[in-house]
Amino acid sequence: MSRLNKDVRSRLDQIVDRKLHVLLGDANGADKAVQTYFKERSYPHVSIFCTAGQCRNNLGAWPVQTVAAPHKARDFEFFAAKDAAMAREADAGLMIWDGESPGTIVNVARLIGRGKPVVLYVASSQSFQTVKSSSQFDEILRSCPAEIRTRIDRYVAEHAHEYAHPELFQ
Repeated sequence: MSRLNKDVRSRLDQIVDRKLHVLLGDANGADKAVQTYFKERSYPHVSIFCTAGQCRNNLGAWPVQTVAAPHKARDFEFFAAKDAAMAREADAGLMIWDGESPGTIVNVARLIGRGKPVVLYVASSQSFQTVKSSSQFDEILRSCPAEIRTRIDRYVAEHAHEYAHPELFQ
């Protein structure tokens, strides 16, 4: 999602009005669109998370949080390292999901597994969903393609020890 609709911009405006600190990824798509929005607003309270210190995007020249890479291959796990770091440091999440990206939905799992609430904007339905429980998470996953659900289930099983409440995913 390279463009933000008025509903998403309104949520971002609330963040700006409240002067909240934003932890933001460096990916193309939603991360880059949100970076563009905050840059246009000259919003200073942003930290960009990059794996191995190699930022793909940092449009506002904000401070960078470098996350160690699990290996050299630039695959799902490589980029997921920064997402995991953001989930550990964040108090809550506001995420934009295209309904297919496994990275976004896995990070929802990370946050609620740590007892942190998430507001998820689902682009395909143009709706916001608050996710705080396993039943709410499962409801969202029911709409995922089987391939993505399998990837999420595998990730959660492999990383259950990282969660404050791993029982949410059993």
